[in-house]
Amino acid sequence: MNTATVPTPLPPLAFGDHVLPIPIIQGGMGIRVSAHKLASAVANAGGAGVIATVALSLASRYYQKGKDYYKANIKALIDELKWAREISPKGIIGTNCMVAIRDFEAMVRTSVENGAQFIISGAGLPLRLPEFAAANPHTALIPIVSSLRAAKLIAKRWHNLYKRLPDAFVFEDPNTAGGHLGVSSRNHLFLEEYSQDRVVPELAEWSLKSYSDEIPIITAGGIWDREDIDHALDLGAKGVQMATRFICTHECDAAQSYKDAFLNAKDGDVVIVDSPAGLPGRALASPFTHTLFRGGEVEAKCFAACLSECRCRDEELTFCIAKALHNAQQGNLKEGLVFTGTNATRHSRMMHVQEIFDELNGPPAGRRTP
Repeated sequence: MNTATVPTPLPPLAFGDHVLPIPIIQGGMGIRVSAHKLASAVANAGGAGVIATVALSLASRYYQKGKDYYKANIKALIDELKWAREISPKGIIGTNCMVAIRDFEAMVRTSVENGAQFIISGAGLPLRLPEFAAANPHTALIPIVSSLRAAKLIAKRWHNLYKRLPDAFVFEDPNTAGGHLGVSSRNHLFLEEYSQDRVVPELAEWSLKSYSDEIPIITAGGIWDREDIDHALDLGAKGVQMATRFICTHECDAAQSYKDAFLNAKDGDVVIVDSPAGLPGRALASPFTHTLFRGGEVEAKCFAACLSECRCRDEELTFCIAKALHNAQQGNLKEGLVFTGTNATRHSRMMHVQEIFDELNGPPAGRRTP
């Protein structure tokens, strides 16, 4: 990069007791796609790293088939937070805890008790999050929402019951985001009323008028380059969350064959699947999705009862999503589901996390990229 083309540094992002030098939060990607390696690399680069807590135990030394899956998840999360802190002793590192998982409370409590500086929570309304995180009031709490209505509901409930407000909101655009999407059905996808351009200004205006701008809005879904970030800030967001952009990095915790699937992806390879959790999900086309769409046989045995609501467990009608996501992270794409946002096909080469931050924000002071 020529110094003449170095971008102007982005403004910092303040939330809770923390100030991010660069207003980029790495999105949580399960299972183990964003674990300690990716989270610590993002934190060292000046952003906020996120460990996805769902089903962490499946590739750990703690889980044995038929044994206590939930206790193994706790032990695995403790390890991930410890390892991330060892690699990034001064960075800002948090967790993503899904409301829809049965050990949501355990994952929140474990995060708080083991040094997570913030918790991002979605896949449902995290109405009891402050209760579960009460052991450390300095842990920033950040719900994921897809509408102003949801944000107002959470803020009112938290204030009335817990005398606190969210430290930020992540707005996730279901039209562009990856993984489980914050709408009830496919019919609600691609509607303008759920788009970033519509909802972020509404959230920003509400935060300013109702809370003197004390609740920053962070937008997620479809964020890839500096132009996307600048547009989000122009809409009123204070920061962005990026997930898909960090998949083809050397630090990403997934298998190389998982990353190669993105490097080889072509236009039209991003598809919508119906998750056993009862939500639509955005994924990368793979041998698994081809089998799924053809009505072929996929593994449908529930092994851990990990979700609060699950059509695989309750109706035996569809696949086990935990097993499918785990298979993919391990490199088994024939039996694995690969969640992604709409930018999946934009990867062209493997990169280091720091290279991405240099591209988006300019290199750190005292260093110039060639």
